[in-house]
Amino acid sequence: MNKTTTRASREALESVFHAPNRIAIMSALSLAGSKGLSFGELKAACGLTDGNLNNHLATLLEAGAVHITKEFVGAKPRTTVFPTNAGLDRFADYLLALEQVLQAARATLPARARRTAAWPARVAPA
Repeated sequence: MNKTTTRASREALESVFHAPNRIAIMSALSLAGSKGLSFGELKAACGLTDGNLNNHLATLLEAGAVHITKEFVGAKPRTTVFPTNAGLDRFADYLLALEQVLQAARATLPARARRTAAWPARVAPA
């Protein structure tokens, strides 16, 4: 991978996805597909608090990566979060770019620090 490819990959890392919690949210929604996930299901899947999940969803909603519906099921309110097609496409592009950046970074490590299995692995001090 050359410097131009690496630079292009870094530039493709959309900041909207470049937060661990938003990666977890989009990953969970990707698995759920068109049925989406309720707020509670998404909260449990990602291990987030109500407030933290709300903040990340606001960012993803503003970016057009998710769609949120609110309805009543019986007497209880239900919020359901769905990935948008554009959001899934952009997230897939983000993951590909991240993979390329990580591969380039791994290639720069000294041989003793590289691992062929279970990457990333912690490097023991020399």
